Amino acid sequence: MDFELSDDHELLRRTVREFAEAEVAPVAAELDRTKAFPYEIVAKLGRLGLMGIPFPEQDGGGGGDTLAYALAVEQLARVDSSVAITLCAHTSLGTQPIHLFGNEQQRREWMPRLCSGEILGAFGLTEPEAGSDAANTKTRARADGDAWVVDGAKQFITNAGTDISGVVTITALTGEGEISNLLVANGTPGYAQGEPYRKMGWNASDTRPLTFDGCRVPAANLLGPRGDGLRQFLHVLAIGRIGVAAMGLGLAQGAFDEALAYAKQRRAFGREIASFQAIQIKLADMATEIEAARLLVYRAALLKDGGRDFALAAAQAKLKTGRLAVRCAEEAVQVHGGYGYIEEYPVCRMYRDAKILTIGEGTDEIQQIVIARALSA
Repeated sequence: MDFELSDDHELLRRTVREFAEAEVAPVAAELDRTKAFPYEIVAKLGRLGLMGIPFPEQDGGGGGDTLAYALAVEQLARVDSSVAITLCAHTSLGTQPIHLFGNEQQRREWMPRLCSGEILGAFGLTEPEAGSDAANTKTRARADGDAWVVDGAKQFITNAGTDISGVVTITALTGEGEISNLLVANGTPGYAQGEPYRKMGWNASDTRPLTFDGCRVPAANLLGPRGDGLRQFLHVLAIGRIGVAAMGLGLAQGAFDEALAYAKQRRAFGREIASFQAIQIKLADMATEIEAARLLVYRAALLKDGGRDFALAAAQAKLKTGRLAVRCAEEAVQVHGGYGYIEEYPVCRMYRDAKILTIGEGTDEIQQIVIARALSA
């Protein structure tokens, strides 16, 4: 086994790390405070080719692999989770369904603009009664001539309501017990985005409810075969877990970095607090768990890139890194003491951003079910 990154992967990791430190870190606190969507940063990510890393060059993508994508998400999440989730949701959930299941016309229409970052993609699965119970979709689409007429609602949807949002893939009942996926372009009559949620964290990302009221979607916007929606989105979610796992890994690493730096400069009782065993134990445990989690995330990405079954590894990585992000953020706040509770210190924001990583893209409990089923299969 080779645990070293290739030269190309290492170059990408370093490039994104430098970008995150130079472009994202200086504005992260202000974006969080004002809840402003990071349009300028997203545009720069597009120009760097990061919005379409894992997609083929013929579709406008970067021609990279899943590991490259995970590395980019990890480095962004070390600095700011709002920017990281914007990239993550756009790539894993917004663009991936069209790449995987779209026909030639659909890919030609959407992929180049999505991969360049000209527009953002979103994925509308969650509803008031369909989250962990993903198959309990209530949104309906009935055939009417050359269109589908959609009625229903989605909630907790990322990237659907910005000025550059372009398309959302939604799940809908197209028959009794039959779930299909439809592409709905922004601006389609009958499709409306609600006001952004007031959230605990990820304040600079776009998250809001969607409603469909007699929304006429062209019949040509059916994604893949009719009735194939459940299989499609379960596969997309498995891929998405690698991205969210990379986010958890990055946040944990970022929290550790902040804790270590603070412990080395903060003095108490006449010496740096990094010299106290109580602090050393926290840092040692964090560093060790982060390295273990990194192996899980990279392994899941490599399994996918190798064309092997990756669903179990992705669920394990997502479960591990979400919990680790929460723990590392909490420990980083503890190392900072009272200052960790003050917003001018990044660990305060990281603490608020971490919790959703145990909920989004499948709760911890859902990951445990996925893992247990895989083990007993």
